[in-house]
Amino acid sequence: MKIVVISQTKTVENEHKIIQELLEAGLDTFHIRKTRLGTKQLSDFIEKIPAQFHNRLIIHTHHKLARKFNLQGVHYTRLHLEPTFKNWWRERKLRLITRNLVRTSSHNKLSTLYDKGDIDYNYVFLSPIFDSITGKYQSGFYEDSIRAAILKTGLRVVARGGIDLSRIEKVNELGFYGMALYSCLWNIEPACRISKNRSSLQ
Repeated sequence: MKIVVISQTKTVENEHKIIQELLEAGLDTFHIRKTRLGTKQLSDFIEKIPAQFHNRLIIHTHHKLARKFNLQGVHYTRLHLEPTFKNWWRERKLRLITRNLVRTSSHNKLSTLYDKGDIDYNYVFLSPIFDSITGKYQSGFYEDSIRAAILKTGLRVVARGGIDLSRIEKVNELGFYGMALYSCLWNIEPACRISKNRSSLQ
C-alpha cells in the first residue's frame, strides 16, 4: 500500500521540519501543492528541504523546477492539460531532459478515469472517496463502481478524501494502489499522528 502525503496550499508553521520528519520516517512521496507560490517562492521552499530528500518530492506547479532540483515528479492539474503551445512545449522539454519523471494527476469522476489522454501517469488520485474529515464534503462514489473502474482502466489509483490510517484495510479492499493523507495530518487528528519512532511510511 503506497502512502502519499499532500501539503496544504497555505503555509504551515514548522512545515519544513514536519516534511523532513515524515521523509526521515520512510515516506517515499510527498506532494508539494503550493498553488499560491510563484516560481521563486516555490524554489525557496524546496531549498529548505534537505537535498537528499528531493527525489521524493512531487510538485503541482512550476514544473521546470523538477529539472533544477532533480525531483521525483510533477502533478498535472487541469490547466496543465489544456491544449496550448505553452503546455506542449513544457511537456516536450520535460520528456527530453527528465525521462524517468513520475507523472500524476487527479480525478473526481469515475468517467474521466477512462480517458487516459496522451500522458502515461504513474498513478492518479480519485476523490473524495470517503466523507470529509473536516465535514466540508461527502463522498459520491459506490464501492462496486470504484472496483470496476480500477479493474477496467488498469490505472494505479490513489484514494484521496476523508482518509486516515484507519482506512487502510478498506482502501486495500477496494483495489486502490495507495492512499493520500491530507486533512487528517494537517489537522493533527490522532489517527494520523506519525513520528519516526512509531511508524514507517512506505
